Amino acid sequence: MLKKYLGYSTLMCLLTAGVVSCNNGTTEQKQEEEIHNVATQVVPEEAEGLIGRWDLTVNKEGKEAPSWLEVKLSGFNVLVGSFVADAGSARPVSHIQLKEGKFSFQIPPQWEGGDGFFTIEGELTGDGIKGTITTNKGNKFDFSGVKAPYLVRTGEAQWGDPVELFNGKDLTGWTTSGNNSQWVVEDGVLINKETGANLISEQKFDDFKLIAEFRYKEGANSGIYLRGRYEVQIEDSPKDKHPGSLYFGGVYGFLSPSEMATLGPNEWNKYEITLRGRMVTIVANGKTIISNQEIPGITGGALDSREGEPGPIYLQGDHTGVEFRKITVIPGK
Repeated sequence: MLKKYLGYSTLMCLLTAGVVSCNNGTTEQKQEEEIHNVATQVVPEEAEGLIGRWDLTVNKEGKEAPSWLEVKLSGFNVLVGSFVADAGSARPVSHIQLKEGKFSFQIPPQWEGGDGFFTIEGELTGDGIKGTITTNKGNKFDFSGVKAPYLVRTGEAQWGDPVELFNGKDLTGWTTSGNNSQWVVEDGVLINKETGANLISEQKFDDFKLIAEFRYKEGANSGIYLRGRYEVQIEDSPKDKHPGSLYFGGVYGFLSPSEMATLGPNEWNKYEITLRGRMVTIVANGKTIISNQEIPGITGGALDSREGEPGPIYLQGDHTGVEFRKITVIPGK
């Protein structure tokens, strides 16, 4: 009997020691994992010049087209990012290869359609980058890029006198992006009757407040571009749809509203938008749906990628019809 108890005792000691040993191993492993955080990241020397946001200009058969690229460090040495073409929304980039100062990545097509991938290849050139974009259909375009400005503002905002961009009578103060303009003024309302040219204000603005009252029909899709670069969506989004950056009140592809605040089609909706630097606040129909959030870069359809410069108010007309009865800008001083 004594031998039996001694046997049990020995077995329990071994089991206890094993559990303690395992727990110690788990604790050590956990401590090892806990140091894997952003505070311990060291940017690889080769990637230092590439990491950041880039304003790109693409040469498309002699015409300049804006694009945008962000490169970020994921973990210790993997580069990931986001890319915006001259059309469509921001696209995630799962892996950016970098070797001897040259980088490359691939992304699938979006609204361009078709199979295959877009291939972007480039290199650092002093303070800038340059390279080529090869589409999934085999077209190849050169691009160049400069670091995007931070656009940080300090101090309290000071605002000037209101500027009525729409006079309620005609298109004075506006220009169109092409010859196929469908914009007219009827009974004090600015109307884009159907798909056609975009409408661009002749005046350009830096920081500003914008008040716009607009109406759209069922199935509509339009937008207001701030400084001609950042689109705030006007879309016939169902009220019970989860908010998203591609829907009503979103900054296209980047910022989602907190709720779907649309009054619906065939109703007069209202945006009150404040833009200071990159920081935007959007009030839709009296509800704050985006509060002082940063717009990372240009959205698809932007007029250019020169983010450090003032830009116009531009109304999207190349999708569907939309109507405006008030467009007021209060510029910053």
